[in-house]
Amino acid sequence: MAGLVLSTLLVGATVIVAPHYNVNDYYEIEVDGRLYIFDDLKTYQSFLVVGETAYRLTRIGAAPNGETVVFGLQEKDKKMLSGLGGVDLFDGNAEGVATGFYGEIHTGGRIYVFSEWADLVSFKAVGEALYRFTDIGSGPKDETVVYVLNKKNKKHQPTALMNAFKKVHDL
Repeated sequence: MAGLVLSTLLVGATVIVAPHYNVNDYYEIEVDGRLYIFDDLKTYQSFLVVGETAYRLTRIGAAPNGETVVFGLQEKDKKMLSGLGGVDLFDGNAEGVATGFYGEIHTGGRIYVFSEWADLVSFKAVGEALYRFTDIGSGPKDETVVYVLNKKNKKHQPTALMNAFKKVHDL
């Protein structure tokens, strides 16, 4: 889903807001001992420039190693406590889309780039990518970029994923 779908249904005097998910992209970046999570490209790109996000949901000590987790939110999401794609993806309560997924995890001075949600989940569980195409120094700040592959696509250079990464980072 490229856009946000928000629908309401009136039942008696209660307003039920259907959860909306942006689960077509996922960005995770470690900065100053905090883990920042985004499910919106524009919010993520703004964070990369400014170093902060205007709207956030913060969980102190909630990351696997006890780091604080900060979910970057869009203005329209700032009052929501549930139904947020990035939160549900991080918590394991949602899955990324089967077709057209894009994800990044910045860790250890490298940027890991994913075209499939299952590969991202596996990477987070193990901490390493079994199949990968590594492009040394090609990141926006000369970071090494690791394109994570799998058994199905391991024999081909991930040209489409490389182009998607360049587009995200205006390279």
